[in-house]
Amino acid sequence: MSKLTNYFRETAEEMRYKVTWPSMEELQKSAGLVLLGSLIFAVVVGVMDVIFKEGLEAFYNSFL
Repeated sequence: MSKLTNYFRETAEEMRYKVTWPSMEELQKSAGLVLLGSLIFAVVVGVMDVIFKEGLEAFYNSFL
């Protein structure tokens, strides 16, 4: 049990004194970049989905 207690004590100490936390401005910039990247990725996947859907429909309809 002492190993577990020691682990949590050392973890808390490291989080307080050794971790460099970003500023609010850095967090906002990073969040904006993640949001922008996610939106771009969603648009690209959506466009690919439409292209594949139309292509497969054209392919299947060519056999009817």
